Amino acid sequence: MKKYIAEFIGTAVLVILGCGTAMLVGCDAALGSGYILTALAFGLVIVGMAYCVGNISGCHINPAVSLSVLLSGGMDIKDFVGYVIAQCLGALTGAGVLGAIFGLGGVTDMTGGFGSNGLSGVNGSVAAGLLVEIVLTCIFVMTILGVTSKKANHGSFAGIVIGFTLTLVHILGIGLTGTSVNPARSFGPAVVAAISGNSAPIACLWVFIVGPLVGAALAAFIYKALEQ
Repeated sequence: MKKYIAEFIGTAVLVILGCGTAMLVGCDAALGSGYILTALAFGLVIVGMAYCVGNISGCHINPAVSLSVLLSGGMDIKDFVGYVIAQCLGALTGAGVLGAIFGLGGVTDMTGGFGSNGLSGVNGSVAAGLLVEIVLTCIFVMTILGVTSKKANHGSFAGIVIGFTLTLVHILGIGLTGTSVNPARSFGPAVVAAISGNSAPIACLWVFIVGPLVGAALAAFIYKALEQ
């Protein structure tokens, strides 16, 4: 149970600080600063949480990461289901906290949807959105599998490498899909946005569930083939 609580907390913090930064500063590539700040926020959250809950749950805080660990033989199906439920509940809670903060404070949400993902950057193309999420998730998850491998022996530096890799994929992905690479991170904000009256994010939510999961499965397959 402690592992699930750790995943709940980690995912909630990811949404609060990552999506919250996007809501506050915006993600307009033309302006630049908000774009980079949002990318750094997501990456730095992973660094912080890796050293906070990593020793308890492994700090997946992402169903795609949990899927890759499952496929790699690092966890059983029971823990996988428990992790995903905890992650989704954490994301919902994080988005709810943002709704309360921005609502009570009268702060404008610069993203218009609690930092949720969308397809506007790829001109509404579902195929392009799926491809972006598959490729970026595959890169991100392969890095995680590599840096946490027993053969790698990167020890205390793993969290830093993973955090900066997430920052890197955000730098490309924000302008295209808002960068999910994490179904839970997309799920929470989309649901809360829908409750608040903006149904647009929920309509394309499946892209940000399927894409990252396919990317993670591909990463697990590729990495396992290369490692043998």
